[in-house]
Amino acid sequence: MKKVQAFNWKLLKYFFWLGPVLIIMGLTSGAIAGWGAVPTALIVTGMAVIAAWLYLESSAHPGFWGKRSTQVGTNALLATLAMLAIVGMVNVLAVRYAGRFDLTENRIFTLAPQSQEVVQSLKQPVKVWVFSATPNPVDRELLENYRRRSNQFSYEFIDPQAQPGIAKTFNVQAIGEVYLETGGNRQFVQSIASGEALSERKLTNGLAQLSITQQQKVYFLQGHGERIPEATGKGGMSAATGKLKEVSYVPVPLNLAENPKIPDDASVVVVAGAQRPLLDNELEALRTYAQGKGGLMLLVDPQTDPKLDTFLSDWGIRVSDRLVIDPAGQASGLGPGVTIVNQYGDHPITRGFGNGISFYPLALPLESSNIPGIDGATLLYTSDRTTAQQIGETGELEFNAATDPKGPFNIGMALTRSVASPTPASPSPSPSPTPSPALTQSQFRLVVIGNSSFATDGLFEQQLNGDLFLNATTWLSQRDDEVLSIRPREVTNRRVVLSPEQVIVVTLISMLLLPLIGYGMATAVWWKRR
Repeated sequence: MKKVQAFNWKLLKYFFWLGPVLIIMGLTSGAIAGWGAVPTALIVTGMAVIAAWLYLESSAHPGFWGKRSTQVGTNALLATLAMLAIVGMVNVLAVRYAGRFDLTENRIFTLAPQSQEVVQSLKQPVKVWVFSATPNPVDRELLENYRRRSNQFSYEFIDPQAQPGIAKTFNVQAIGEVYLETGGNRQFVQSIASGEALSERKLTNGLAQLSITQQQKVYFLQGHGERIPEATGKGGMSAATGKLKEVSYVPVPLNLAENPKIPDDASVVVVAGAQRPLLDNELEALRTYAQGKGGLMLLVDPQTDPKLDTFLSDWGIRVSDRLVIDPAGQASGLGPGVTIVNQYGDHPITRGFGNGISFYPLALPLESSNIPGIDGATLLYTSDRTTAQQIGETGELEFNAATDPKGPFNIGMALTRSVASPTPASPSPSPSPTPSPALTQSQFRLVVIGNSSFATDGLFEQQLNGDLFLNATTWLSQRDDEVLSIRPREVTNRRVVLSPEQVIVVTLISMLLLPLIGYGMATAVWWKRR
């Protein structure tokens, strides 16, 4: 009888494992092929096998449930099932409520605030068509980041050779072209051929331009030593004008000496660092321009006399002749004349900057007073550690701890003034006298910054400098329906390029020196223990 019981115990032990195997088979087939009769039958059969094993085991050993090993096994089984349930629930929640952490330097896997606002503000479906036979996982991840932000955004990768009909519809000329499509309108974004990645900046700009019906002109005043918009290198503004073109602005040089009148199609006029005085008729042209709807950006540099004092006094602004000295610039190695700003006013131009950094070499403080009918807001605050020092006749700073004003200073302001602009009357079919045009309230907007070099090549791309200039231009052009925020960042190139000599040194260190050091340490340990 004992032999029979032992034999039954061995059979029952192996019989038990058939149950979990059948359950796993049923769960797997149901998850892959769908839940039907077969997966359900496998699971039910597995559970029946386990129940039969428990019944037979308890019958063969009456004290089975009271054994310590049974209790320990049961607790282990329940703990395992509970852990599996918790892990499953965590995975379900993770899929349904995805959370992501971006620890990269430029947060390249997180959409910039402007990109998020642009895609969330889409009013109609927009689709991105990427004509590439081999989708780049990085491009797909970027597009997924957009799609998660709005159900109006979608994308599709198309192999132009496999689907030539769609490629012909978009007039695709080469593999790698990217297009935006909305409401039957198609817009080229960029080409990602030759391994180039899809640019978040270009894609966001493309989305933002979908609602723009026509390009606006930004005139840069010339003839008085101002910054040249097309010039490259130090002191030029080619980077700034290049970015303006990307967001549907047309930079145009303006010479008022030839024709002292601001063109009627001027959306914004920029006076960037005039070195010599403006003529009286040019100043009069600016005053006339300021009587209607428009925008003017004045960037004033030290040791210049553009004769803008009278014009600015009408707005309650005075540009100081002192230079801001910032210990933070000295500590960072940029020099005491470089003002580092991380405090911004509450204004659409700087809203969203937070405590980001922008640089202003040789900046001048602004003084403001209240003028009826004019609303002003400070854009840029220096730190309370800054001072304003007088510039001597020789160009040297005249330090005087007793009289030099202490910061914080205001080095940038945005102002608005309501103006009356005529609204054309609707044409009347009757021969009645032409009615007088009605007047509507519009705004003239002014931005004054005591520095112009922040928007020049080499500094425009640094930190928030470019964002300040582009946001100021957008605000002045009165594109009030356009998002003003921090623009997308591009991936920083961190590749390490080694010279042939450095390659030899690295090879010798890794292949010879380090193994010899390890071998020597092992020999020393062996010798000591010998």
